[in-house]
Amino acid sequence: MPSDRFAPGTRVRTFPHDPPHHTRLPRYARGKQGVVVEPEGRAPLADVSAQGRADAPVEQVYAVRFAARDLWGEGDHHVVLDLWESYLSGTEEQHDER
Repeated sequence: MPSDRFAPGTRVRTFPHDPPHHTRLPRYARGKQGVVVEPEGRAPLADVSAQGRADAPVEQVYAVRFAARDLWGEGDHHVVLDLWESYLSGTEEQHDER
């Protein structure tokens, strides 16, 4: 089994793409920076499965924490989203000890 690409505490950025098909990456979280909380296991990529295709790649899903202020411009709380690995890229600041 492949190792996890992102360890807990790793700062990641979501892709800003707006695909013409279903995606589980919410629009409000596209292009935003968050912190990996933990890997949650591997699952078929929902973007492909939703198209009725049987060839969905199986990817690691990560719980990623975002500051509400970064998502909506206000709020003192955090939001945790379950996101497939292909939605994420590393950032220059790799770890956050929060």
